[in-house]
Amino acid sequence: MVKLIMYALPFLALFAPNLWVQFTFRKNDKHLSDMPFTGQEFGKKIIAQNELKNVEIESVKKGDHYDPSEKRVCIVKDRLDKKSITSISIVCHEIGHALQDKENYAPLKWRQTLIEKTHIFQKIGSVVLIVGIPSIFAATKSPVFTLICAFIALGCLSTNALIHLVTLPVEFDASFKRALPILKKYVPKENLEQCKSVLRAAALTYVAGSIVSIFRLRSIFLIFIGLFRMVLRR
Repeated sequence: MVKLIMYALPFLALFAPNLWVQFTFRKNDKHLSDMPFTGQEFGKKIIAQNELKNVEIESVKKGDHYDPSEKRVCIVKDRLDKKSITSISIVCHEIGHALQDKENYAPLKWRQTLIEKTHIFQKIGSVVLIVGIPSIFAATKSPVFTLICAFIALGCLSTNALIHLVTLPVEFDASFKRALPILKKYVPKENLEQCKSVLRAAALTYVAGSIVSIFRLRSIFLIFIGLFRMVLRR
């Protein structure tokens, strides 16, 4: 039993953050008939009040986010049409990023620049992983060169995850310094704790995804090492 728990702990550490985020969203996503607006209606109201003239709300299939280059608050369609704590809190969080953008909030600009500059590394890492490593190993039969390629792929593919980790303050600023004061004006006090829970989960969404990405990359890397050991033993 103890061994089973020890083996299970790494998997819990891997999936627990993302599961907690999704659980928090679902828990507070119940339709509230007495709520006066849907996520989209609330978002438009806040955008107008804060004079975000060039910002528009757009429905997407997945992945709530704010696009600074297009000035778009992108929200999953189901949330836009729903009257729930999760809906208005996530919309408000993403508008928080739009407010950061309007105020030229330096950390947001810095993060966007990092994402744009390191986008090429994601492509390089994918190419090296899918094409480079097998080709190098087939051509050279050298574990050393192949491992170097594996390290390059791992490093390149880790950049996006690391960016989200180091820029976590941007997310908390959007949730608690921008979104929460707005929600306090419209949400009854008895529902504010629910809003805080959703805002906290929204701030940690990217980090939860980053943890999963890093562990997946680690798993891929360990598989390569295992294959190399098998080849060397022959």
